[in-house]
Parts: sequence; structure tokens; C-alpha cells
Amino acid sequence: MKTKALPYIYICLFLSFFFNSTAQVQNDEVYEYPNLNSQDYRYNIRIPDIDGYKTLKCDFHVHTVFSDGKVWPDQRVKEAWNEGLDVIAITDHIEYRANKKILISDHNKSYEIAKAQGDAIGMLVIKGAEITRQKPLGHLNALFIQDANKLERPDAIEAIDEAMKQGGFILWNHPGWPDDKSTMYPIHRELIEKQKIHGIEVFNGWEAYPKVIDWCQEFNLAPISNSDIHYTSANLYRGKLMRPMTLVFAKDYTEQGVKDAMFSGRTLAFYNNVLSGDEGLLKSLIKASLSVRVINEKNGMIEITNLSDIAYEIKYGEYMYPMPLYPNQVLRATIPTSTDVEFSNCICGKDRHITLKLW
Repeated sequence: MKTKALPYIYICLFLSFFFNSTAQVQNDEVYEYPNLNSQDYRYNIRIPDIDGYKTLKCDFHVHTVFSDGKVWPDQRVKEAWNEGLDVIAITDHIEYRANKKILISDHNKSYEIAKAQGDAIGMLVIKGAEITRQKPLGHLNALFIQDANKLERPDAIEAIDEAMKQGGFILWNHPGWPDDKSTMYPIHRELIEKQKIHGIEVFNGWEAYPKVIDWCQEFNLAPISNSDIHYTSANLYRGKLMRPMTLVFAKDYTEQGVKDAMFSGRTLAFYNNVLSGDEGLLKSLIKASLSVRVINEKNGMIEITNLSDIAYEIKYGEYMYPMPLYPNQVLRATIPTSTDVEFSNCICGKDRHITLKLW
């Protein structure tokens, strides 16, 4: 009986799979496919450097099982690397440790575990802790500290002073939580006046605080966006929804570089495709992100190419509604020279958006 030959196309597909699958034969019964291991893939987020500074994508509010999080510290580092971040801070609560009967350790252990993983894969991990009190003070993250154990004090002001003594950057967390009121109390004004609060969260998790961006301008505070992540990130940030992040414009990719930039206020808050912060930094980032080519100088026809992964929303001329300019997208438009273009998702104050001339 004659055997029917396989169609040529199936033979080609089989050979293509066989030679491109990168399978490694262990023995006659086991093949390995290391290319299918998603842990070693990173989602590359393209945000350009500006003004001679490196643009670093950071999350300064991260919890692990050593307070009330659900994830081991080294996995937090892997998650953040997979999702395109450059820097994270481990900021477990000082006062609240849900698993302390099981995990018997001091307040530095979660950072030590995370730092070892960061060193292994080349990612910056910052030591921090969350000073956790009720309003009016609320919650504060102390970043760049040396010993979190020394922050365990009955008096919250003494804990802040200890963090300052260690060179800490004090971040006011989620000012609108838990009562949905973003209120600056006298204690905050006092701490800001004494330079004991240096930054404030404009975005936290799924919340935004519109008044806060004005506070950043008024009190010279660094605008910050963080995830405040407690659960696994696997099903939180997929597709076009990026993880909340603070863009830090640092001289170099070192802890000291990040620290210097934050104390200098070179940060932008970025979440849900909204950028908030200093007008000058926003304009520099927009200009670095967009390439403009003049097609017809006489009638103002230009092409705008978005070289970043930020989807800018622009308004100009007779257009009343924002026009999204997606990553890798080229927009051909008639915008006469010296026309002010509004970037609706770039906020430098409550209800104030960036406007600039593209050419």
C-alpha cells in the first residue's frame, strides 16, 4: 500500500518549528523551552531622556508580606522589572504587620531580600518604610533610610525626625485617603515649613488628587505617582494600562542620582496616561517625545510623530476635543506656525494644561 506524502507546507511548518523553537534536548523524554519563560521578558516603556538627565521610571510605594502585602520581596522586584520600571522602594508599614506572628523578623528584612534580587538582575531597590498614623498626620513614606527599626517610635514626629537624621526623603502618601478629602492640616504645614515633607502623591493606586498638583507648586514639593501595591501585579497592569510611576530625571542610574533628583524636585507623576508636575519639565518631555516635520510651510501642514509610549492628547485651532496621538503614530495636521497647542493630559495645576508651539 502506498503512503500518501505530507503536503509540502506541513513539512515546512514542522521544520520551522523544530529549528526555531530553541528546544534543548535533556534526554529522550524531556525537552526544555527556555524562550517560553515569561519571567525573563521585560515590557520596554519608551520615555525619552531630557535636558541631559536620564529618565527613570520609579515606584516608591510597594508592600510585601512583611507588612500587609501578599507577595514575597524578591518577587516584587521581578514584577517591577517585567513591567518596565527602573527603580522601586520597599516601604512596608512600621506600625502594621499583618503576618508578624509567622514572619518573625525586623523591619529591614524585606528590603534585604529585595535588594539581593535587585543586585542580581541589575535593578535599583531603595530602602524605605511607611510611618502609618491616622489623620490628621496620615501615612508618610520615609525613603533612602539606613535602619527602619529606629523608626518604630510611639511619637510619629520622633519617627520622622529619625528618618531625617538618616538622610530620608519624606513622602506624604494618598492625602485624600480614607475620607475622600484632600486636606492640608496644620501639622502638614508645619512639617513642610521645617522641610520635613519633601514630596506628595498626586496619584496613588486608582486615585488622583487634583488639588495636590497646586500644593506641589505652592510649597515646592516633588509630585509623586505610586502603585501602593499590595496584591500581585499580574492582572493589574496589562496592555495600554501602565503601572503608576514617578518619572525621575537623574544625572545617573544610581541611588544617589535618584535621591539628588528627588530632593531637587526633578520628578513628574504619571498614571492613567496623565502627566502632572512642573511646567518646564513637562514641556521638555513633550518636545523630546515628538518629532515635527513641516510638509507645507505656507499652509501650515505638518507631520507629528510620537516617539514615546505616552499617548499625548492635543487640542488646537477649531478642534474642541482632544485628539490622541498614540505611540508610533504619525499625525498629519494643519497647524500654522506659532499656534498654541494644548496638551490635555499634561497638567501643571488644577484645570491647567500645558500649551506650547510645535514649530
